[in-house]
Amino acid sequence: MNMIIKPAHRTESVQEYYFSRKLKEIDSLNEALRAKGADAIVNLGIGAPDGMPPMPAIEALIEGSKAPGNHAYQSYVGLPALREAFAKWYERYYGVALNPKNEIQPLVGSKEGILLISLAFIDKGDKVLVPDPGYPTYTSASKLVEAEILTYDLKEENHWWPDFDALEKMDLDGVKIMWTNYPQMPTGARANAELYQRLADFGNRHHILIVNDNPYSFILNPDPQSILAAKGAKDCCLELNSLSKAHNMSGWRIGMLGGSAELVNEVLKVKSQMDSGMFKPLQLAAIAALDQGPEWFKALNAEYERRRVAAGKVFDTIGATYDHDSSGLFLWGKVAKDNPLLAGTDPAKCVGERVSDKILYGAGVFITPGFIFGHNGEDYIRISLCAKPEVLAKSEDKIKGILL
Repeated sequence: MNMIIKPAHRTESVQEYYFSRKLKEIDSLNEALRAKGADAIVNLGIGAPDGMPPMPAIEALIEGSKAPGNHAYQSYVGLPALREAFAKWYERYYGVALNPKNEIQPLVGSKEGILLISLAFIDKGDKVLVPDPGYPTYTSASKLVEAEILTYDLKEENHWWPDFDALEKMDLDGVKIMWTNYPQMPTGARANAELYQRLADFGNRHHILIVNDNPYSFILNPDPQSILAAKGAKDCCLELNSLSKAHNMSGWRIGMLGGSAELVNEVLKVKSQMDSGMFKPLQLAAIAALDQGPEWFKALNAEYERRRVAAGKVFDTIGATYDHDSSGLFLWGKVAKDNPLLAGTDPAKCVGERVSDKILYGAGVFITPGFIFGHNGEDYIRISLCAKPEVLAKSEDKIKGILL
């Protein structure tokens, strides 16, 4: 049927999110498998933590929900106690001082912040620097605000860091925002103080807003870093952070934005048009979660270390090379062009997609192809560590079955 109501032109620039489309395909495959009495597809794709949140956060949510006065609209800027908790968290773990009165903005998950920042700072035709490979939402949010996308390369030989010499040679006229993310998704590469200082210097020198997306900083990362610790960072940097990964609270949608009062206030102008504050019991739960000490992260990472080893065995079976000490919620593996799994696959597709399809349809295991993160990911595949070791071991066995 032809639509008589035409959508906005900006929607033509984006498609349904890859994982949304892929999950529909997997659901369809599972229906056919159930009809045959066969096992369902093992999904090693999306990074949604499967562990429990801190118990004090759950208890705070329950108790807060019982109070009649907690069900009304809330402040656009969040509870003072929540902003104070975020400030203490940043001081304790990142060594960064943020004024809880005006340098912190709670968000409905940090993903919301990507579009809010884009709306706050981008006019039609402005340019945005997006990493390749990188989180696809940086590109889609930029397209929705009708920005011009400029990709900058991240390469394995450069430890997945930006090539600053190449950046300086680009035409940067009209660039308003540069997106960056470490520990990097999808590669698991880490940042350090040197990298963040170079990024802050680059932003100040070219009057570009550097936005660091920092939700993975506690996962398999012995030294959490914040770009806001760099000298001069508050003049040109904003940082997004979240409880989703570090506290097993992805479905709770609790994030934050940190930076100078002036920059944060520009985002608040947009956000205050779009919601009426975060549910108060969720804010109380976030306060309890942010109070967790190092022992919480130690236990969390002990489990992810086991999973990283198990995911590595899957890559060993596939014949993919990978960093055994990467950070974040994923393992990123490179597939050689002569890999046996490529036999009989569609040569019109990139290497990562061919291997992903072969494993999905042959072994019943879904592993994310790296091309969805950019051109530089075409020879790679990605495994989520949000699967238990026994699930990863089962996947290893199923893949071995198609290699016999």
